[in-house]
Amino acid sequence: MPLMKTSNPALGNDTFRNVSGIGYGGAIDATDRMTLSGTVNKTGILLLCALATAAWTWHISGNLGAASGLMMLGLFGGLILAMVTIFKKEWSPVTAPIYALLEGLVLGGVSAVFEVRYPGIAIEAVGLTFATLFVLLFLYSSRIIRVTQKFRMGVFAATGGIMVFYLAEMVLGFFGVHFTTLNGGGLIGIGFSLFIVAVAALNLVLDFDFIEQGVNYGAPKYMEWYGAFGIMVTLVWLYLEILRLLAKMRSRE
Repeated sequence: MPLMKTSNPALGNDTFRNVSGIGYGGAIDATDRMTLSGTVNKTGILLLCALATAAWTWHISGNLGAASGLMMLGLFGGLILAMVTIFKKEWSPVTAPIYALLEGLVLGGVSAVFEVRYPGIAIEAVGLTFATLFVLLFLYSSRIIRVTQKFRMGVFAATGGIMVFYLAEMVLGFFGVHFTTLNGGGLIGIGFSLFIVAVAALNLVLDFDFIEQGVNYGAPKYMEWYGAFGIMVTLVWLYLEILRLLAKMRSRE
């Protein structure tokens, strides 16, 4: 079975090809191979790490200086750790938990900001994120959703387009150009956010499929941490987009 692409940058086309037993030129002992259960367990650990630091940033959010400093540390530190993890996959047992801890700092701070304006929005976003995760995992594991080449390419293209849009929006923002309609609470803005949430959610399906392929290839044990890291990257994006969508909907009330 050939390895297919996923639009998650952490789980690229050659992620498992060069680290599997085949890539090493010999078989890996069964006890040292990546498993689905092991990846699920590692994903749970990363989620707990992110939850712990998110709770900390949330707790001190009243101190804007301290909270802002932690958020900046998490933002840039998380980006650096993500790049290190992607290029040095064998370090993922160490770098993935640190990445999760750093991302938690950002998520806690961002959530606290939204919570001040829209009380209760954070817990709603968390609930919807985990509900989406479990529903898609069930649909994938039961093969109700099947990952075909057209499915992969469609999600990949949509994700790439969103990333290009966000980059263009950031650059144009420096020149005073803002997409107020898309970012506002109108029907177009809400529809745009719904589309992005849907694409982010479908990336989870690609991640599940890619990890399953890694297991089938007999990837080494440390790739469980790397697979969990890839899921974490998608979940962070999904949560932030759901938070943004809920904020747009609340603004209409």
